[in-house]
Amino acid sequence: MHNHRHILITLFLVQFVMLFVSCKRESHIDVHIDGNDTSISATDTPEWLQLIVQSPEEVLADFPTDTFPIPRNSVIAAVDFRILSADSIDSVWVRVACSSEEMGWIHESNLLAQVSPDDPISQFIDFFTDTHRKIGLIFVLLILAAYIFRIISRREAFLVHFKDINSFYPTLLTLLVALAATTYATIQHFTPEVWHHYYFHPSLNPFTQPLLLAFFLFLFWMLIITAIAAIDDAIRLLVPSTALLYLLGLFAVCAICYVVFSLTTLIWIGYPLLIAYIVFALRRYFHHNRTHYICGYCGHRIKQKGRCPHCNAINE
Repeated sequence: MHNHRHILITLFLVQFVMLFVSCKRESHIDVHIDGNDTSISATDTPEWLQLIVQSPEEVLADFPTDTFPIPRNSVIAAVDFRILSADSIDSVWVRVACSSEEMGWIHESNLLAQVSPDDPISQFIDFFTDTHRKIGLIFVLLILAAYIFRIISRREAFLVHFKDINSFYPTLLTLLVALAATTYATIQHFTPEVWHHYYFHPSLNPFTQPLLLAFFLFLFWMLIITAIAAIDDAIRLLVPSTALLYLLGLFAVCAICYVVFSLTTLIWIGYPLLIAYIVFALRRYFHHNRTHYICGYCGHRIKQKGRCPHCNAINE
């Protein structure tokens, strides 16, 4: 237990220091297509992507132009770009290739509006940010959480915040989920251009991103580390069936935290709610769930002196 705690604290401090040493503040980020970026034509685009055969200079000179369509879901690649300051619509033009023979030009703004990157991270973002899918996911998570809570209440099983195990990792995990959801909603609400840039140039390395986005990625890695520690402690402290039920309850609490804080932050309520939740979670753990003593007979941790609930020995 203590070794796990020391490892987690060390990793947290190292990442925290490196985060603020290496990150740079950026007041504005422009989204641009780089050479050799590979994309997929968006599936919800009402029309096929139209590319111009002639060069941008010929288009600005009002020469006759020819266009050809690219079907939806076609894999394409940006192979070149030009900047024409005289263009009043969009000064950036991108040359797109859908095969070795078919290439054409398009305004960058039109291209960005109709494609999604062919990258696992971007595809993951696409999956979870689709409006209809997100509503369905929230609905399923809430139903699943309600069902899990019903099972736990009937069996009087362990549950984070209320009848918790002697480990701080589950509480820390719920706090990280709440903080990550609040940070994600903050980025979406106040700096959408940062998230747009990240969508087209994704990375799991927080040290190459703007400060707020780097903090979100830092929380993502901390979530993974803490989740592993929480699962390990649950398996170690509980019998398998009880541990499984406890972890399902922990998942339900995390799901509720994600839904509540990602939605309430958009209407400003999320920030005071986050502070209140942090105070509640820490108070519940340190005042009600943390064990301060060890039984002198069987070695189990106990909350107070007196009769041990594990072996019935009296501890004074």
